[in-house]
Amino acid sequence: MKLIDITKKFTTDDKCLNYLEQMRWPNGELGCVHCGEIGRVSKITRESKGKNQRTRIYQCLACGKQFSATSGTIFNDSHLPLTKWFMAIALVCEAKKGISAKQLERHLGVNYRTAWYLAHRIREAMQEGGMLTGVVEADETYLTPKKPRKGKPYVKKESRDVVLGMIERGGKLKLVPIKDAKMEIIEPVLEKHISPDATLHTDGHPTYAIISQRKWVGQHRAIDHTRSYAIGDLHTNTIENAFSLLKRGVYGTFHKVSIKHLGRYCNEFSYRFNRRGEQLQMFDATLKNLTRGEVLPYKKLTSPVSA
Repeated sequence: MKLIDITKKFTTDDKCLNYLEQMRWPNGELGCVHCGEIGRVSKITRESKGKNQRTRIYQCLACGKQFSATSGTIFNDSHLPLTKWFMAIALVCEAKKGISAKQLERHLGVNYRTAWYLAHRIREAMQEGGMLTGVVEADETYLTPKKPRKGKPYVKKESRDVVLGMIERGGKLKLVPIKDAKMEIIEPVLEKHISPDATLHTDGHPTYAIISQRKWVGQHRAIDHTRSYAIGDLHTNTIENAFSLLKRGVYGTFHKVSIKHLGRYCNEFSYRFNRRGEQLQMFDATLKNLTRGEVLPYKKLTSPVSA
């Protein structure tokens, strides 16, 4: 669904609730979110004005508990109108290089803290699982800006900004922040996300050669970048292209990303990259994840420990 479609279709919270109800109960029969009873539901109407102005409140005739289309979702305790939620989801999904919290603040007419919290909750819904198969390229990159070389041939890279990238040829991308580019850190990440039956393409770094001797025996091909960047179908150009998009977003859109939240930014870019040919379906997929996912508390998001 395109941004212009969102602005035309979801002009009120009632229209947003209609859409959420259709998404949660596609057969038209409402089901209790507490006990699972289907059909035996009554609608509660508010005759007098009070502090609680919520509409579309339902009561289950089996367990007696009340619920709504937002119950059990991330929208339940949010004071932000659903129209702004839907607009924010569309903006994040359509921004190829990401959209900053300051930009969301200007578009939605909210304060910076609300926009920042909103963006991170949407990113939290952009997590993906599954194993990469077929031909998989793997490499690591560093998000720390380059430092000027003062007579030294090698620039030491800071370990805290390392991102390990894995991409299936013609398939999905997975970006994972890691503490360092050491073998004991890279190996379990590769095992978690790459199928043992896959063919692994990497650069000539000895770390990947040692790992492949234990996990991908006879299924590892390496390209020596000091001699060439591609020999036929042997290359890591696909993952390098994905790194380029990530860096343009981090440096150009966000300018600075905290290592604490880097994982969510990586999930966001991977999620969008994997759906670059499904732009119209991305809004619905993200909205479904938000209705099913766990709530990300602001206290957890701002805690000193990595969230």
